[in-house]
Amino acid sequence: MKSKEQVLQMIEDSGMVAVVRGETAEKARAIVESCIEGGIKAIELTFTVPFAHRVIEDLAMQYSDQILLGAGTVLDPETARIAILSGAQFVVAPHFNPETTKLCNRYRIANMAGILTVREAVEAMEAGVDVLKLFPGDLFGPAFIKDIRGPLPYARIMPTGGVSVSNAGDWIRAGAVAVGAGSSLMKGDVKANAAAFMEEIRKARG
Repeated sequence: MKSKEQVLQMIEDSGMVAVVRGETAEKARAIVESCIEGGIKAIELTFTVPFAHRVIEDLAMQYSDQILLGAGTVLDPETARIAILSGAQFVVAPHFNPETTKLCNRYRIANMAGILTVREAVEAMEAGVDVLKLFPGDLFGPAFIKDIRGPLPYARIMPTGGVSVSNAGDWIRAGAVAVGAGSSLMKGDVKANAAAFMEEIRKARG
């Protein structure tokens, strides 16, 4: 099993986290497989997917040597614990919940929590959140990262919400450690979209 530090470094190296939702477990699994074929190395399967913990368990057994598999839309520590037991290597929440962060830190699991203000960012970092999930990112745009990293230069930020192929590079150049994308990734050909995202991130990083 990869260490927390390895997981965080691999997410940053990849630069992209695919946020996978689906009306059924089968659809979610198909999207994950298309993302993998398109070159995405970090997958966040959300707990809005029916029987999400079972899907995570199946994917972890099959693809653990190929990808980083995380759990998304984790609203409480109980769900985080289920996700971890199912094989999730990182946990993502749309908001900051101190108890969820505490549980993740107890088990040395990488944790991302949603923030929208400097105050929320500081509180999340003080509690031990590893990556600040700027959500929804389209409310502010890439300039927000530069602004927040003025007083908090050590903040690790990943925008989600409104991230697309056309602006992924802007987010990376603004200082995002990675970007998270869901709806824009799933419109049309998921494999082609995934490859396009990865290419834009490579170009942005020079």
